[in-house]
Amino acid sequence: MSTASAAVVPDRDCSLCPRLVSFRERQRASNLDWFNAPVPSFGGEAARLLIVGLAPGLRGANRTGRPFTGDFAGVLLYRTLTKFGLAKGEYGERADDGLQLVDCRITNAVRCVPPENKPEPAEVRNCNRFLAAEIKALPRLSALLALGAVAHHAVLSALGERRKDFPFAHGGMHRLGCGLLLADSYHCSRYNTNTGKLTPAMFEAVIGELASWLSGSAPA
Repeated sequence: MSTASAAVVPDRDCSLCPRLVSFRERQRASNLDWFNAPVPSFGGEAARLLIVGLAPGLRGANRTGRPFTGDFAGVLLYRTLTKFGLAKGEYGERADDGLQLVDCRITNAVRCVPPENKPEPAEVRNCNRFLAAEIKALPRLSALLALGAVAHHAVLSALGERRKDFPFAHGGMHRLGCGLLLADSYHCSRYNTNTGKLTPAMFEAVIGELASWLSGSAPA
């Protein structure tokens, strides 16, 4: 199996999605020191867990160049991963803070920042080739965590699974036909936590169950 470094990834000036290209160019013109490009995955190639988010946040990953870094969602995500031994170090909300992931990797269903943090269905489909390549290139992958329904459906598409067989549900654990485990959580966005749709305890329950499964102390 090929390594993740050999996977098909979008180049800095990927032109697959005209709306995202236009938005990216506007950000490059107004924020010269931001990353402003398709955001690469974060974490080692030997990871057994792949976490899939929606898309880079405008002032988060699009600015810093690392998934879930620089905005509220990253605070909850990395704090929880650290609590359960899936990350180590201090999260400093910047790509060079020294934070390290342990046996997990993080990517997004859409690699470029979308206006209002809302990618269109065609943009998710265009970017799905990169998610599929990412999954295929991780030799020890055994589980995925989808943050939100869009990420959940993107994972199913990338693996050729049918949506109706695996409905999204917070806390859901699905054994896919390909043998991988797919876990679901509501996205750890500020909106979801502010409205109470997702509480830290709810998020920790999902991450904790995955960490236990990875350690072999809980059945799939």
